[in-house]
Amino acid sequence: MDYNTLLFEMRGKVALITLNRPEALNALSPELTAELTDLLDQLETDDNVAVVVLTGSEKAFAAGADIKAMKDWSYMDVYKADFITATWERISRFRKPTIAAVNGYALGGGCELAMMCDFIIASETARFGQPEITIGTIPGAGGTQRLARFIGKAKAMDMILTGRMMDAQEAERSGLVSRVLPSAELVEGTLKVAEQIARLSSPIAMMAKEAVDRAFETTLSEGIRFERRLFHSTFATRDQKEGMSAFSEKRKPQFNND
Repeated sequence: MDYNTLLFEMRGKVALITLNRPEALNALSPELTAELTDLLDQLETDDNVAVVVLTGSEKAFAAGADIKAMKDWSYMDVYKADFITATWERISRFRKPTIAAVNGYALGGGCELAMMCDFIIASETARFGQPEITIGTIPGAGGTQRLARFIGKAKAMDMILTGRMMDAQEAERSGLVSRVLPSAELVEGTLKVAEQIARLSSPIAMMAKEAVDRAFETTLSEGIRFERRLFHSTFATRDQKEGMSAFSEKRKPQFNND
């Protein structure tokens, strides 16, 4: 698969996608988001893919939306094109586990894209921010909503109203990222985490992801009810039988993803 703005490779059952617009610090142009959507559509139906890792360059995961491309758009331009909704959000609807590996800047749309993944692993050089207010607008790809859910109202308000950046250490303390790795080890370290997930049952991982996502969409009682039904449904899978049998027999399980 050849793309102008993405690099793609398979590492076993892990798909590694690299944003590749170095001249623009991986700014999220319409072409890039369209290509990312197309690639994710293909990976979701590929049984050889268990996990997706999304990364950028050493300098920038993504420095935001492509401001040069959008600065002259009108309200009707963005409304008719369903800007952001049409392509940007595809990774948030991806059913298999997704991990953002963030080096350097993840600002504006770049921070929002990282937050659309299931979790973020950051390098020591990572910087996160929603600086849209400094150019006369507000976050439009979920920044006001996801950031507040992940790090709380006070810090989200601080970042969104001032446009300040948060370093990797503060991001980890605040719950925005799951762990911080040395910059030189970021991609390989994230791939190891992805490979650990890929060795498990893919259908069960998808169920676990769906259950956690439901926690952000519903009440506690309804979320627990949803979790319980999914938990019950795992007993209809061969992988549940294999996993529990292997535990009882003190051996490694051999999951077949069914």
